Amino acid sequence: MLLVKKEYFEAIRAGSKRTTLRYWRTCRARAGSVHRVPGLGKVRIDSVRTVRWDQLTDADARADRFADLRRLKEAVGRLYPPRAKRGRKLYQVHFALLRGGDQRP
Repeated sequence: MLLVKKEYFEAIRAGSKRTTLRYWRTCRARAGSVHRVPGLGKVRIDSVRTVRWDQLTDADARADRFADLRRLKEAVGRLYPPRAKRGRKLYQVHFALLRGGDQRP
């Protein structure tokens, strides 16, 4: 299961949100796996990579449906206060929404 805020559902459906950033102790997804997103459907994980906060770019922000890097970092900062980041790595998860009951985007 992959939890996603409802405010992002339309962007995922439209294909403008193709990534998400997660602070995890260990990686919780792997390429090729399918995860249920409650209220949205299923997504296929295309890739997962460890990233560093200071290496994120505007292109990363746009893939996550933000206009620029500043807005992406503000949103992530609201979701993950400093204490929630302690002892965790930052992962960038690339995914595709699966249509209907099949495994194709």
